[in-house]
Amino acid sequence: MIRPSLLLFALAAALPAAAAAPAPAPAPAPAIDLPALLECRQRVADFAALGPLLADPLKAVAQGWRPLPQSNPFMSEYELVRPIQVFGHSTTRIAVAGASVMAILDLPDPRPLAKQLQLEAAVDTPDKAMFGREVVSRDVADPKTGEPMIESIILSLSTVKSHPGQTLAGCSYSLDLPEDPNAPPAPDPLRTPASGG
Repeated sequence: MIRPSLLLFALAAALPAAAAAPAPAPAPAPAIDLPALLECRQRVADFAALGPLLADPLKAVAQGWRPLPQSNPFMSEYELVRPIQVFGHSTTRIAVAGASVMAILDLPDPRPLAKQLQLEAAVDTPDKAMFGREVVSRDVADPKTGEPMIESIILSLSTVKSHPGQTLAGCSYSLDLPEDPNAPPAPDPLRTPASGG
C-alpha cells in the first residue's frame, strides 16, 4: 500500500517538471500564394487569410510586404521584398481594395492583356479602361452557419488616374446570398417612368 504522504511527494515532484515543459509552438500561418490569389486561382477562404496582414502592418512586413503611402484613397498599397510573376509580368507592387487584390503592373495599355485573358470591356475610353470576367460562380455553404451561398471570383484589369502608365490586374473574391426566388423583380430604370413632381 502506498502511503498518502509518498503519493503527495511524488505528485509535487512531477508538477514542476510538467510546468517547466515548453508549451507547444503555435501552428505557423499558412503560406499565402500571392500570384495564385492575383490570378484568381484561389478561393474566398484563401483571400480571407490576407485579413490579418491588412489589419496589422507588422504582420505585413513579416510577410515581406512594406506598406506604402496611400496615393489612392480607395486602396492600400504594398511594396514586395521579392518580385512576383503574374499574368506573364513581373511586379513588386500590389494593392488591396475591399474584396480585391491587384498587382500594379508597369503596363500603360491594358488592352493586349485583356484580350489575352479573354476579358470583356466594361469601360474602354482613352481616359479609363476596365475589363473583367467572372471566372468562378459556385454554390457553397457558409462555413460558420451552413447557409447556402454563392462564391464568386472575378478577374479584372483597369487603369486609374492615381497610377498613370500602370495597369491594376487582379481578382475580386466574394460570398453572396442566392437570389430569393419569391422576391419581386427589380424595376428597370430604363423602362420605369420617373415619379413626377
